[in-house]
Amino acid sequence: MRIRFWGVRGSIACPGPETIRYGGNTPCIEVHCGDHVLIFDAGTGLRPCGNALVKNVKIRTVDIFLTHCHLDHVTGLPFFAPFFTNGYKVRIWAGNLMPDSSVEQVMRKLMSSPLFPVEVEIFRAAIEFHDFRSGDVLQPFEGVKLLTAPLDHPDGASGYRLEYGGKVFALISDTSGFPGARDRELMSLARGADLVVYDATFTEEEIATRESWGHSTWLRGIRLAEQAGARQLCLFHHDPSHDDDFMDTLAADANDARPGTLTAREGQIIDL
Repeated sequence: MRIRFWGVRGSIACPGPETIRYGGNTPCIEVHCGDHVLIFDAGTGLRPCGNALVKNVKIRTVDIFLTHCHLDHVTGLPFFAPFFTNGYKVRIWAGNLMPDSSVEQVMRKLMSSPLFPVEVEIFRAAIEFHDFRSGDVLQPFEGVKLLTAPLDHPDGASGYRLEYGGKVFALISDTSGFPGARDRELMSLARGADLVVYDATFTEEEIATRESWGHSTWLRGIRLAEQAGARQLCLFHHDPSHDDDFMDTLAADANDARPGTLTAREGQIIDL
């Protein structure tokens, strides 16, 4: 299992010289399970991810799993190069959307006037849309198992636990944290995982006035990783106001508190 980060920011993309080391694109994580490609979230990082994928002629099937459909997690969809490539198959998955809504409706709304100049019919790839309920167990390929769980976030979100080849990758973003309203669900995703990628948007000082925003802190991530017996924690969904110098300090503090803790950067690759 190989994990690559294409976007690590939350809320809004923030390119520029002050974010060059950690990156300014919004969430997108590419995971290879053998020959299978799974992408988690479709923020602005999805564009460079797609540009790299189409250069690999051996890959012609991709699955995109959305934690939720807030703009920072879907805004890259219209710019995903495989959509414009004949012979490509892309499946898009999302759970617990608003009543009477679907992931296909979300994508069609995103690509409609006055928000966007062309509609989904411009795409050449074969596209499938899959809705699920958080808590469902998904098996997109033989030997690839995805456990899902609801997270504590406005409008709802889904966490993922990916099991393949004896390794476990957990993505827990966006959520208010641990301890909190979803402790049982967070533990079910993180327990014994080789890598937990966790929403660490705020510091403890910042979250004091933002408890209802549906995001967490690195300290809460460490508490979860410790209680779940996770091997390694990786901080993710960085606040756009946190420049590289701020992130360096945050990363050092987190690593001091739990040695081996990583802080996600664009382009970073982790092999399990």
